[in-house]
Amino acid sequence: MDIEVTSVAKKEQTVWETAAAIYVITQEEIRRSGVTNIPEALRLAPGVTVSRIDANSWAIGVRGFGSGLSRSVLVLIDGRSVYTPLFAGVYWEVQDTLLEDVDRIEVIRGPGGTIWGANAVNGVINIITKPATETQGILATAGGGSEEKGFGGFRYGGKIGQEFSYRVYGKGFRRDAQFTPHLSDADDWQMGQGGFRTDWNLGVHDKLTIQGDIYKGQSDQRIQVSSFSAPFSTIIEKETDLSGANLLGRWNRTLSETSDLALQVYYDRTFRREPSFQERRDTVDFDFQHRFRIIGRQELIWGLGYRFTNGDTESVPTLVISPRNRADNLFSAFIQDEIVLVEDRVRLTLGSKFEHNDYTGFEFQPSARVLWTPAERHSVWASISRAVRTPSRVDRDIAASVAPNPALPFFARLLGNKDFDSEKVFAHELGYRIQPTDRLFVDLAAFYNRYDDLFSVETGTPFVEPGRLIFPFQFDN
Repeated sequence: MDIEVTSVAKKEQTVWETAAAIYVITQEEIRRSGVTNIPEALRLAPGVTVSRIDANSWAIGVRGFGSGLSRSVLVLIDGRSVYTPLFAGVYWEVQDTLLEDVDRIEVIRGPGGTIWGANAVNGVINIITKPATETQGILATAGGGSEEKGFGGFRYGGKIGQEFSYRVYGKGFRRDAQFTPHLSDADDWQMGQGGFRTDWNLGVHDKLTIQGDIYKGQSDQRIQVSSFSAPFSTIIEKETDLSGANLLGRWNRTLSETSDLALQVYYDRTFRREPSFQERRDTVDFDFQHRFRIIGRQELIWGLGYRFTNGDTESVPTLVISPRNRADNLFSAFIQDEIVLVEDRVRLTLGSKFEHNDYTGFEFQPSARVLWTPAERHSVWASISRAVRTPSRVDRDIAASVAPNPALPFFARLLGNKDFDSEKVFAHELGYRIQPTDRLFVDLAAFYNRYDDLFSVETGTPFVEPGRLIFPFQFDN
């Protein structure tokens, strides 16, 4: 209960002090479990459903809504969002780092929109790596087997003077395809990744962190690709090319014991080429926050943010994403006030996130949380909150034609909707924690969620195009 977390309120606090359903996967748990990637490590968190789709993809959900892209869960690595605005969700196969460098994975079950913004609907997964000061010296790992054909990693950490610490790492793996009866194996997977991190104490009050990663790999796929000429659909086995890089800087300044500033900036570039489409995406993100105490029992956190993302797509004729190139802007602000109503007993937290995006305009995501500590080693909490999943490019800009039969010119056409609105959830939660002995800790959480404007597919009237019959299906709320 004394494990420190930062994902609930963007400040350090113990699990005991949080008014949210949170679980922490520690480095010790990851090491002892023997997992070799982040999706498998998430199996260690209660309330997280991890389903293996094939050798290189997973369906992950929190409180339901599990899917291959986990579109109702916001995933961050050291505060950097890895949620893609093209298909809405997370490409799990490219979210990687040296697992020995992971300090902890904080998993919030329930909305986190007040702090983290859009798409934190059913949960937040925050993967936090160790500072460079804790990864000194040399580490080398290697292994192999019948499925994990080969994997290995290397890390070196050092210091320059007393105030500057750094580390560099590299890793790679090759994973065999899953066994598929009556079909050839077509989902093997290989990737290499490297990166660095530096932590610099700039005097007594300032800290600067700069870190970055670069990766490149291939994951094989077997998919059906449709065509407007015979044969109208074909099963293709082909590699998906994956690559990307990111660079992040974070500055923290301590103003006093009850006040601090933080500024984070990152640049992220991704490239993905599948048999039916490819996308290059560049993202720049700025995030600023200020925490201070205004009255003896009141602490305020506020912040501002801006994100620019630009996607360049290419696709086959039966998969149209229009416009091909699109740039989007996201402006955000949040404020959260923590009020101690009864010293060491009752604490109330009120706040909201305010965002403006290019799809639905203005969105707000408020929350109210109360924590009651009736006695030592007991805590009761309750919350009510609102969160949204904003539209992706596919929700609005896609026209995908699929031929069920390769011999017949009949197509089902999935159409985006320019009027597609944000999905919304109103969440009510109640929790109780007790630690009756040093060796037993019980954490209970109940929730009731009401969803509005959920993604749906509506049937349209069939129509004829030259040489083919179209059965339209439009996305809607």
